Amino acid sequence: MSKNAKIAAGGVAAGLILLIWLPWWAALLIILGVPAAAYLALDPSQRRRLRRVSRRELGR
Repeated sequence: MSKNAKIAAGGVAAGLILLIWLPWWAALLIILGVPAAAYLALDPSQRRRLRRVSRRELGR
């Protein structure tokens, strides 16, 4: 299993656990808020690099 697949599986598991323990709207805020906060914590140059890499991978 690749590193990205392990991360995705862990994210799905964490999301399911959150949905069981919290109301659905709170779990949704956490699931969407954590990646958004991580993106906003990047420097502008790091954001540009991330967007460039993402576009390159989408064009495959």
